[in-house]
Amino acid sequence: MALFKRRTAGKPGEWYYCLKHQKVEEGPECPAKDRFGPYATPKEAAHAMESAQERNAEWDTDPRWHEPPPK
Repeated sequence: MALFKRRTAGKPGEWYYCLKHQKVEEGPECPAKDRFGPYATPKEAAHAMESAQERNAEWDTDPRWHEPPPK
């Protein structure tokens, strides 16, 4: 166990969505592995899951990721 745990200090005005607690946080309260962000507003952070789903759908249908197999 580490003697000193490094904790990222939150910055006012930076908003995150905690995946573990499913809530919006100002400044990172939870570890980076458990959050999305930073976002500019709490409203953007509240819609983090929807934004991620939209991006994933865009990437899944992006033709650059689905090149035809080599002949």
